[in-house]
Amino acid sequence: MPVCPLDFRYGRDEAKSIFSHEHRILSMLQVEAALARAHASLGNIPPECADEITRHATLESVSPDRVDEIERETRHDVMALVKALAEKCSDEAGGYIHLGATSYDIVDTSLALQMKDGITLIITDLDRLFGSLSDLAFKYRDTPMLGRTHGQSAVPVTFGLKMAVFAAETRRHTKRLEECIDRVCVGKMSGAVGTAASYGKDGLELQRLVMKELGIGEEEASTQIVQRDRFIEAVGHLVNICTTVEKCATEVRNLQRSEIGEVAEAFEAKKQVGSSTMPHKQNPIVCENITGLARLARGFYTPLVEGAVQWHERDLSNSASERFVLPHVFILTDDILIKMADVFSNLRIFPERMLENLENSGGFFMAESVMMKLVGKGTGRQEAHEIVRENSHRARSEGKSLKDALMEDDRVVGKLGPDGLDAALDPMSYLGCSGEIVDRVLKSD
Repeated sequence: MPVCPLDFRYGRDEAKSIFSHEHRILSMLQVEAALARAHASLGNIPPECADEITRHATLESVSPDRVDEIERETRHDVMALVKALAEKCSDEAGGYIHLGATSYDIVDTSLALQMKDGITLIITDLDRLFGSLSDLAFKYRDTPMLGRTHGQSAVPVTFGLKMAVFAAETRRHTKRLEECIDRVCVGKMSGAVGTAASYGKDGLELQRLVMKELGIGEEEASTQIVQRDRFIEAVGHLVNICTTVEKCATEVRNLQRSEIGEVAEAFEAKKQVGSSTMPHKQNPIVCENITGLARLARGFYTPLVEGAVQWHERDLSNSASERFVLPHVFILTDDILIKMADVFSNLRIFPERMLENLENSGGFFMAESVMMKLVGKGTGRQEAHEIVRENSHRARSEGKSLKDALMEDDRVVGKLGPDGLDAALDPMSYLGCSGEIVDRVLKSD
């Protein structure tokens, strides 16, 4: 019966299929077949035997159920696969399967194939998210809203710039993954302790041939396993991506808060239920789901890092944890990326509420603008800061707007005049290079 929520609740079939039990077995069969063909090309085994091994290295010939049945007897997954494949071949061809290999020649090389497919899928997901963010950045390039730091109003920003910041970060993740494929997706055929002694004098050439045919890189120096700094890099990039996606989701959640109300997740009013007891609720459930799954994905990073510390040429302490970590992190990352892209593609945006929040803030978010205008009129920067700071605190304590307080201060009115003060308090005049920054991000695509 299913226990893991990935089996029935979370994750897409596209990602699950890459890391499924069936695909793991298929990947290992492909590696065994490539090894046989490399042996044949070096004259180590008859070519017809390599052809026969290749012909049967499929799930049609070697069923996962048969591999599992043999493993229950042998208690060794790779030997179970070798025996299941040998059953389908002639005695001669079967005798050449797995020739010279240690188990992790097969396991780690097949993992490289799976991770390459997984990274390719994640890059596609990132492109989709970037597209959603870019559309919003372009459409709301000049839409003003409150910028907030420490949860308090700061200075004006545009919603387009907010989206451009996320888009730029997403694009950096794509570049990181593209750059890491050659380092991460490597296999090995170097035997029990990395010397390739079991492969004879042509061991390095055999490894080269196998990896070239499989389309992945080769480990330049290994023990019995591919060194786990590569796995750490790959998963490190994925948890970094998850953190970015959670940050995006958290921003939506905060902007959807009732007292802010500037954006909201899509909500199917005819059928969707927000709460079992509060009929009015429209909760940011997808973004909350993303937040939880991203935190879970990051939690897998520690056991992976600890598994990289091996005794001598290797032990088995990494094996069990990696069977959890790699599939889960890839599947979870894919899941939250697709969900986040859909959230942004269907996001409800309320520019009128953004303007309302600006108007209802008492003008305090324009304090820096007034300070800079005073500096432009000859007031020292520190003096200008103190003038505006005093008036801001007085306005709050007296229940006034910032403009009302400043109009009572000759140090301000004498320098700026009423019209100059109005200009200094206009949010549209203090958006800086927001539009140019958005354009730069979109142009860099």
